[in-house]
Formats: sequence, C-alpha cells, structure tokens
Amino acid sequence: MIRIAAIGDLHCGGDSPGVLRRDLDRLSSHADILLLAGDLTLHGEAREAKLLADEIEGAGLPMIAVLGNHDYHLGSEADIRKTMENAGVCVLEGTGVSMDIDGTRLSVAGTKGFGGGFAGACGSDFGEPEMKAFIRHTKGLAARLEEALARLDGDVRIALLHYSPTETTLQGERLEIYPFMGSYLLGDAIDRAGANLVLHGHAHNGNEEGVTSGGIPVRNVAQPVIGHPYMVYPFD
Repeated sequence: MIRIAAIGDLHCGGDSPGVLRRDLDRLSSHADILLLAGDLTLHGEAREAKLLADEIEGAGLPMIAVLGNHDYHLGSEADIRKTMENAGVCVLEGTGVSMDIDGTRLSVAGTKGFGGGFAGACGSDFGEPEMKAFIRHTKGLAARLEEALARLDGDVRIALLHYSPTETTLQGERLEIYPFMGSYLLGDAIDRAGANLVLHGHAHNGNEEGVTSGGIPVRNVAQPVIGHPYMVYPFD
C-alpha cells in the first residue's frame, strides 16, 4: 500500500515558524510522500518560501508541489520554486515525475492551473484580447498537464493542481466566483489522459470530495477545508 499525504494553501508567513514542523514531526510514520497543492506562501515573497522550506526540510519523505496564485503575486515565483527545490521539493508545472515506493510506481503530474469556469457557465477565447488571453492561458496549462499525465507510466497516477478541475469541490463558494476558482478544461484534460486521483486547493469555502465529469475522484485539500495539517489517501 502507498500512502499519499496532501495539503494545500499553507499560506506560510511571518507567524508560521514552528507550526508546520510540529505537525510534520511524525508524518513519515503516517505517509510515504507529501504533495503540496499550491499557495505555499502568504504574499508571494521569497522569504516566506524560505520559512516554509526550513519547516519541511528533513521531513524524511519525498515531497512534490505546485505553486498557487499567492506564490505568483509579487512575480517571485522563480525564486520561490528555487527555494523549495533547494529544500528537496520537486516543483511541477506542466511536468510529471515518477518514483518507486515499496514496489508501487507512483506518478504525479502537476500544474498551477487557472480559471475560466465550468460547462454551461464558462468563458471563451473570443472578443477582447484580455478575455482571449485569460482563456488561452488555461487552455495552454491544461494541454501541458494532459501531455505530462499521458507520458507517465505509474501504477498510481495523480494529478496535482492548485485551481479546481471541477465545480463539485466548490460547493460552499459563491457561484459568482466559480470562474476564478478553476476550469472544466483542466478536468477534461485529466479525463482524457487518465488518473487515479486529482488533488487541488484554492477553494477555501468548498468541500473536500468531488469528481471530474469523467468520474475521476477529486479531493480539495485546501487547509481551511480539511481542517487538519494534512490528509492521507491510501492506495493498495
């Protein structure tokens, strides 16, 4: 059995030192890998990423992450990525990684993702340049995620995002902001490529459990939703 721990929206900032380290002290006895579903920092500052890196370094298990919208806020996403990688975290964006854990091959493909809305209430790349750029950005990220997933050969395949690929984990959020919480384009890409589980964050007022339109299980692991330091999902 492989045990996947996941958490999103840590929003690490000035009051974070010591909190996460305490929660992760025994993580390696409960899980085989830790996945971080974006919004690693509070304001997108590189120093906040360093605080998080200091907390998780030496956790004793592999760690994989994607960035979130907070991590892009100040344009320091490259520095945040480098800081996390220096702490041993594999940061994905339209890329994938595979590893063997206790005889099981685990593959993870990841992207931050973006918005656009869901079937019946979504934007399209038509009209003003700004609107076309908005939707085309999501299309590009979804295409790269699909390609990354399709190349992976794991016994267990995980799609790791920040934005949601389905409205089924957004219930509790205001309907007016659904287009800014995720996009059906991400879900369609995952359905075409195939996965065993999708993990995302971002939707602080959503619910944990959902599915893509193709029936793939989705879990919203934003910390305000799960109410725990992390959730563990086992696979036989």
